[in-house]
Amino acid sequence: MGLNSTPSSERVHIGFFGRRNAGKSSLVNAVTGQQLAVVSDTPGTTTDPVTKAMELLPLGPVVIIDTPGYDDEGELGELRVKAASRVLCRTDIAILVTDITKELGACEKQLIGLFEEKKIPYLIVGNKSDLPERTHDKRFEVSALNNENIYELKEKIASLVKNTDQTHRIVGDIIKEGELAVLVVPIDKAAPKGRLILPQQMVIRDLLESGACAAVCRETELEHTLDTLVKDPSIVITDSQVFGKVSRITPESIKLTSFSILMAKYKGFLETAVRGAAAIGSLKDGDKVLISEGCTHHRQCGDIGSVKLPALLKKTTGKNIEITLTSGREFPEDTGDHALCIHCGGCMLTEREMTYRMRMAADCGTPFTNYGVALAYMNGILKRSLSVFPEIQKMIE
Repeated sequence: MGLNSTPSSERVHIGFFGRRNAGKSSLVNAVTGQQLAVVSDTPGTTTDPVTKAMELLPLGPVVIIDTPGYDDEGELGELRVKAASRVLCRTDIAILVTDITKELGACEKQLIGLFEEKKIPYLIVGNKSDLPERTHDKRFEVSALNNENIYELKEKIASLVKNTDQTHRIVGDIIKEGELAVLVVPIDKAAPKGRLILPQQMVIRDLLESGACAAVCRETELEHTLDTLVKDPSIVITDSQVFGKVSRITPESIKLTSFSILMAKYKGFLETAVRGAAAIGSLKDGDKVLISEGCTHHRQCGDIGSVKLPALLKKTTGKNIEITLTSGREFPEDTGDHALCIHCGGCMLTEREMTYRMRMAADCGTPFTNYGVALAYMNGILKRSLSVFPEIQKMIE
């Protein structure tokens, strides 16, 4: 992914929901101007959520999600309904697609209840306005067939999107114009060939937008980099997996944190992660720890989630701990049998989905932290790594 591409996690996610044969897929195709979803008169044609990242005027970068019919039946139908329900945890704007010739039924009312429960802004759209029959309730009428009111629909969707909060920055709120940040980026077997991972890209981009400077090096060149600088950098930001080594090299006078900790702050769960890390100190033999990643990748030798974190947990606690690994869209609805959940930074997940996962764990009484915070805790440098967030740092004093 290039620096000029908006990552999926930073795009507005627009989900299209409704019963079978209401015309969801036809409307998605009309809104996107593409044959994104398969259209058929046969109910239940859409069997799995269909996702597309794109530019949608006048909204800008979005992710469009077409979901299976929420009234699907049978064993497979139940699985499709569950798949549609899971989409809600990453939906910023919900479009309830209805057949304008029919009254709203139990299916629509159940979906509206879910939108309101999850505090998702939504719009009820009456498709098939080209047909002569009408109900008398108030819906925004469109015709996917005739492309009627489609642009007006896009404007209505845009009006539901909250204005971007310019103060919501990954690093720009803790560094000033003209200051220097040293970024420590290991290049090992797990590093993607020819590119930086998303949190590193996001930090570099935000530093540039802040008028700050970035020096990038590997942990093996950090000491030399610091020695050659005319003056100390304002901060060193490191990949969490080399936290311990970087902390030993970086003088105490220089602030230190990690990409993962910045991501936890950016996604809105840093306080929760700091509290959750304390559970590491009370783990017992036989306890289960859930290690969850938001993306899917080929696990390699030395992988942080499946190898480095479990090894450090065992070394730090001296306990025989059972590890559960999940990745991508997998995340257990019930974490109650786990003593701790350690999540990745969530760079590939929306803030809404990270909040959803955090709340699911909290509802089950499972402490929730992330890679960076957990690694800082186990390296004995959590307090130091939070020096850029003094209010949160006070929590562990």
